[in-house]
Amino acid sequence: MKVEYFIGIVPPEEYLKRIEQFQSRWINKLSVEPHITLKAQGGLTPDKKWIDKVHRVCEDFKPFKVSIDIPKYFGDNILYLSINSNNLYDLHQKILQEISPSEDLIKQYFELDAFVPHLTLGKEQCCENISIGLSKKEVKDMEQLANIELTPYPDFEVNFIRVYELNNEEQRYERYLDIPLSN
Repeated sequence: MKVEYFIGIVPPEEYLKRIEQFQSRWINKLSVEPHITLKAQGGLTPDKKWIDKVHRVCEDFKPFKVSIDIPKYFGDNILYLSINSNNLYDLHQKILQEISPSEDLIKQYFELDAFVPHLTLGKEQCCENISIGLSKKEVKDMEQLANIELTPYPDFEVNFIRVYELNNEEQRYERYLDIPLSN
């Protein structure tokens, strides 16, 4: 059985529900709650020894502001809401320094210099083990409606990060642990 984790930032509850309702028009079963990816799976090993390292980083990292912004694409098949926050890059970098994934994993998961903070809305393709594929037309429709229905794009304060774990039976990432930032 495959054990996988990743780390994300959750938007405010009200906006989270808006995005879930928006996505549910195209996607019957979401593979994970809407989130801003902070650290992908690479280096987050099943033994969970990395969790203490992430706690240490968060103990020294102050809460910070994030701005959700306009829809953009990875390639032409993954639609996401763009994210603005210099502190998000800093936190990403500090977590990677502590966990020390291999260069291959950093490249595989588009981290460090290739890191693009984002909140995925929909994908034309399927992931390795979680099917969430949409047609090209559905992704384009989603983009047009996002510009109308998901505005105004919020700014919010991040005061914790969330570790997600893959539930193999449900084929869904679920909340595993919330880690507070320093106060």
